[in-house]
Amino acid sequence: MSQDKTPALFRKILIANRGEIAVRVIRAAKALGIRSVAVFSAADRSALHARLADECHELPGNELASTYLDIERIIRVAKACGAEAIHPGYGFMSENVAFVEACQREGITFIGPNPKAIRLMGNKVAAREFVRSIGVPLTQGHTGEPGQLIEAARGIAFPILVKAAAGGGGKGMRIVRRHEELQDAIETTSREALNYFGDGQVYIEQFIENPRHVELQIIGDEHGNLRHLYERECSIQRRYQKIIEESPSPTLDPATRERMAQAALRIGQAIGYTNAGTIEFLVDARLNFYFLEMNTRIQVEHPVTEMVTGIDIAQEQIRVAAGFPISFAQEQVRQHGHAIECRVYAEDPGKGFAPSPGPMRLYAEPAPRPGLRVDSAFEAAGMVHSFYDPMISKMIAWGPDREQARQLARESLGEFAIHGIRTNLAFLQSLLDDPRFVRNQVSTNFCDQQAESILASQARAEQQTPPLPAALAFVLHDMATSRQQQGANLWQRMGHWRDIPRVPIRLDQSELELEFEPAAWPDFRLRVGQARHAASLRSCEGPLVRFVLDGVQHQAHVSPCHRGTGQVSLGGRLHAAQRLDVLCPEMDYGSAGGLSGDPSRVSSPMNGKVVKLNVAVGDAVVAGQTLLVVEAMKMENQLKAEIAGTVAELNVRPGQMVEGGALLVRLEA
Repeated sequence: MSQDKTPALFRKILIANRGEIAVRVIRAAKALGIRSVAVFSAADRSALHARLADECHELPGNELASTYLDIERIIRVAKACGAEAIHPGYGFMSENVAFVEACQREGITFIGPNPKAIRLMGNKVAAREFVRSIGVPLTQGHTGEPGQLIEAARGIAFPILVKAAAGGGGKGMRIVRRHEELQDAIETTSREALNYFGDGQVYIEQFIENPRHVELQIIGDEHGNLRHLYERECSIQRRYQKIIEESPSPTLDPATRERMAQAALRIGQAIGYTNAGTIEFLVDARLNFYFLEMNTRIQVEHPVTEMVTGIDIAQEQIRVAAGFPISFAQEQVRQHGHAIECRVYAEDPGKGFAPSPGPMRLYAEPAPRPGLRVDSAFEAAGMVHSFYDPMISKMIAWGPDREQARQLARESLGEFAIHGIRTNLAFLQSLLDDPRFVRNQVSTNFCDQQAESILASQARAEQQTPPLPAALAFVLHDMATSRQQQGANLWQRMGHWRDIPRVPIRLDQSELELEFEPAAWPDFRLRVGQARHAASLRSCEGPLVRFVLDGVQHQAHVSPCHRGTGQVSLGGRLHAAQRLDVLCPEMDYGSAGGLSGDPSRVSSPMNGKVVKLNVAVGDAVVAGQTLLVVEAMKMENQLKAEIAGTVAELNVRPGQMVEGGALLVRLEA
């Protein structure tokens, strides 16, 4: 917007995104009195962002190229509905220069930086050279053709990091520890980069062992003002993607914090940056910091900055794009207390954090309380699709200090209930409980290096959890819902304590028999083996069951699967439950465990696309060998042989779409 005009807020903006960030921007627009327009794919027809917006328009199909990445179609929708501006969120087209320029040609304001800044900082090679020219520290690195990179690597001490030049968000990155692994890493990274970013260029740089990842939030306006909102630490990552972020950084001292803030401002000023952006640094053990990259958009983890500064970054983005000056002075920015964000993903930490798309039978967030915020794409049960990012929601906990924020985050994660798919909820709880996290003895490699010990800690916690409360919750829910059924027949009433006082239950791997001694309902006595217990059902509303057992209050979420089977969330743990006295004992374990598979049969863990096939029928393979690579939820997933043998059956070809559970390869031992 020209500076000689009096600025005015937009009347209507279109959000060119989906999921929780689309919901976040819609709510920011509503707070400013601006009408919002959502776009959605066929799969997202009933998605929360499409329901919350003032207007919504379908982008037919589900392929990203023809929906959320279709520049022409989105511009057409914006013009047709009279949207004056487009907010891109993060990911998708938030850093797409062609999209920004298309908006400009059509007289639509892009809520983000100008094309020059995006083009410069979007290419990691060009960004490094620019930052080097203004004196910001960098690690040693090289760019060029694959052959040139392999030769240049001889002058860099291993390990080396291979990165996509146009990458971001943790995609397109490989650590290489031996020279003979470099060529394959370059080819894989280049292929991934071309697929995700439309640019297969890669570069290599010195990899700093056990660094911290600290980033500075900045925002600029069209009046020459530039501010920093201090830092976030994002060192807790898996597969190069962040899962826990916090602000302030527990690592920096005041002097380093100030130097990093000034370095971030120097970069922003040198490129005349406007709108919200993030300068990312690696920090070594001696608090030396090195420029990593700049993200010219709002970040997933922006809420932790909002929680400690009180500044609404999404609203500030919209105001700045409309031509208003930044609404605060630098000296007004202060860090108050501590905030921790936990990203809740549809993934299986026990299987290398493999994505776990599918139908969520139940979704319930922790109860609202001071200091707690949940940004989510869901309000209730729904579908987590394989062709989108696996993040379900993010939970942000604020406290006067880090320990109180950690305690609130840990307690609130225990109240989340997600059934039907695998998630990282229990892993996040174990991670927050890990003494090394508590003492801030972590790095960007922490999750990858300590995943087994964190998972072992999680398993020990689950083994030490007594099975009775969760088993009782399942039975009480079954009993209460049976009582509520009208015209229930004998089979539906089967198991009610007045008909059959003994109820055998399998909870995960434990079996126990609950013997109910009739009393004045809803109070009752319970015998399990030789132990007697006093209990009372307080309420059963939908999936939520509240009860008292031996004077201790419990609340659990229960979702039935088939008759007599289901899942129970209690105390942050997810359990598979089955009544052994009910006919039709089919079990759907979902994220609470599963039946062991045949190691000779390699099936797809999810819907996806085969991007690489390494074997043919008749090939001999060894245990641990990668047979093929399936791309799903923006990640490449290597499917490996569990046993040594010969490929007897091959049911896929490169480029083929496969469904979750489909048999891809059969081996003969």
